[in-house]
Amino acid sequence: MTWYLAQRLFDGQDFHQDVYFEAKDNRIVSFCSASVGLANGQIPSSYKRLKGTVVPGFVDTQVNGGGGVLFNQTPTYEALCTIASAHYQFGTRAMTPTLITDQYTVMQKAADAMAQAIANEHPNIVGIHFEGPHLSAPKRGIHPEQAIRKIDDAELALFTRKDLGRVVLTLAPENVPADIISDLVKQGVIVSLGHTNADYETAMRAMEAGATGATHLYNAMSGLSARAPGVIGASLDSDAITAGLIADLHHVSAANCRLAFRAKSASKIMLVTDAMAHVGTDLDKLPWADSTISRTGSKLTMPDGTLAGSCLDMLQAVQIAHQKMGIALDEVLTSATHTPAQFLNLPHLGSLKLGSIANFIELNDSLS
Repeated sequence: MTWYLAQRLFDGQDFHQDVYFEAKDNRIVSFCSASVGLANGQIPSSYKRLKGTVVPGFVDTQVNGGGGVLFNQTPTYEALCTIASAHYQFGTRAMTPTLITDQYTVMQKAADAMAQAIANEHPNIVGIHFEGPHLSAPKRGIHPEQAIRKIDDAELALFTRKDLGRVVLTLAPENVPADIISDLVKQGVIVSLGHTNADYETAMRAMEAGATGATHLYNAMSGLSARAPGVIGASLDSDAITAGLIADLHHVSAANCRLAFRAKSASKIMLVTDAMAHVGTDLDKLPWADSTISRTGSKLTMPDGTLAGSCLDMLQAVQIAHQKMGIALDEVLTSATHTPAQFLNLPHLGSLKLGSIANFIELNDSLS
């Protein structure tokens, strides 16, 4: 067992000063303020002093790739390990690797790779995110149109496998009936609305059926206007929805990011990367379908200018949201840790409290 003294600690929701905690078997088994611990004689003479701000490891629910690997192109356990390692260096300690719309055979391979990761108890992989294929063609983004399709029994069986850890499914509610959404949720699937052109009423019916997520809020979803709130309006309006937000200053303006935090609070906004293979590498070009994704600075696009995921990591997302968008640090950190862990129903992650997984990072004053 190891004792630590954190001069400043963020527990997933709040900051604390001068906190002692003890880690044993990868769990926090003691947690107290310095004054209480010393007064009770609880603190040993030997402990490790942590001088920066100690925060829970980041949790990312939308990770398409990293380390030069895209999950769709290499749906293997080895690829998952490469992706997880690429993001680990930037503070991500739990993730749901994401498969973009693809053929059923690729989905099967991805699911089998995930089952292997779960069976091997990979320390940073907690489940899989299927982003598609049951989406809206007009809002497909870079998702291959020929692979977008109606849901069938084989896919329902795949999504409800019990060996995949947490399963997140992004779908367009105009293409998947509410009763199927309800059945998926009852079987443990976390349903998120995305790549959708649904109207407000259709989105709300999906939420009533159990959908709890909005995939990359503002992007690839029906817009908000005075008399047609669309999926954006429904996501901001509903307390049931936890909305992912790509804070890279390319996908969403700073003003709209601030608006989302004000409308929903950090407890219902989670930072996501939507990262492609580029993270952790100097990769410039990535083949995709019959075209190429190109990197220009911190932006990934198709030849026609369509955004194609990001080269964002979670540490950059935290830095940008706080330092360039002006969102309060406690809100930003909550949205990178506690909120996505709650969305995935993994309360032992994304927090540093008694009983939590002892998985933390130190940040300096510049959030490095």
